[in-house]
Amino acid sequence: MHKTSAWPLAGAYALLVVYASLYPFAGWRNQEIAPWDFLFAGWPRYWTGFDVAANVVGYVPLGFLLALSFLRRGNVRFFAGHPNLAAIGVAVGSGTLLSLCMESLQNFLPSRVASNVDFGLNVAGTLIGAGLAAGLELAGVLAHWSRFRERWFIPQARGALVLLALWPFALLFPAAVPLGLGQVLERLETFVADWLQDTPFLEWLPVRDVELQPLVPAAELLCVALGAFVPCLLGYTILRSAGRRAVFALVTIALGTLVTALSAALSWGPTHAWAWLSLPVRLGLLFGLVLSALMLAVPRRGCAAVLLLALMIHLSVLNQAPASAYFTDTLQAWEQGRFIRFNGLAQWLGWLWPYAVLVYVLLRVSRPERTPRIPA
Repeated sequence: MHKTSAWPLAGAYALLVVYASLYPFAGWRNQEIAPWDFLFAGWPRYWTGFDVAANVVGYVPLGFLLALSFLRRGNVRFFAGHPNLAAIGVAVGSGTLLSLCMESLQNFLPSRVASNVDFGLNVAGTLIGAGLAAGLELAGVLAHWSRFRERWFIPQARGALVLLALWPFALLFPAAVPLGLGQVLERLETFVADWLQDTPFLEWLPVRDVELQPLVPAAELLCVALGAFVPCLLGYTILRSAGRRAVFALVTIALGTLVTALSAALSWGPTHAWAWLSLPVRLGLLFGLVLSALMLAVPRRGCAAVLLLALMIHLSVLNQAPASAYFTDTLQAWEQGRFIRFNGLAQWLGWLWPYAVLVYVLLRVSRPERTPRIPA
């Protein structure tokens, strides 16, 4: 049995499906009908091509990751000599059960409509994803990935790989500062104040003497640089050589730039995809690349220590700034558009990703290093 990043990714994606299926989690009511009655209903009166595509495409990654995790772990032996069929069967069965539960629960939400068509499309998407994973296994692509992973990463790389895979999705939700993940202080203060409203404990809440001020260009440059530097350092803690680190840093910063542009395009339109790329941001990306280059030959535990320091500085500076003047309009564009099902989860990823990295690195450095120093 092999450890695989596909298994925790499958669990994370299943949570995304649950969130997208039940968002906004408000107005629950009982309609006095059986939750499974939707299975025997007629064809829905209103549907769009986007709905059809979303219901299929939304379950493709789930089927792929579930089948891949079973194939990699080697724990499906229901059909002697046919592990691919077993993986497809288990993945489709799991995806079908999840979709059935989600559609049944939607009967209790006024803003959602349970649909047998959606259920069928979800199952079809799971089957497509599982079939794709099995096909890649038969073609030897997964074996090639295993060899690639063994050459590039240390054996204890699963947690970092999962976090790195989630990083682009965390960037999809528009941030007040480009690559600025983890800006939660202002929202946390507001939440606690609302929660303590009309209680004597409200007086215990510390009150800031000066309101949060927008970041000066130098501080914005630093936040962008550290926002690009942190995922590079996270990768350095699991990569085997300095040359591979250099390639990884270039790809990571390029990917972060492209995903941020995609987020801007989704929020304000394609013509504004690069409007965020101001002079401080461009210099910050360059500075992040320079910092990454300076760390190429540093041992993994040294990179982990610098990563903790970079995270603390990044979060400290970032949380001294308020949301941008355009942030409210941006949120409304997401909440009123087709991304209403996904904006909440992407937002939570953007808030929590740096803190998850912080916990992961603390756990890593608390364990003894079991691999030799990386070669130059």
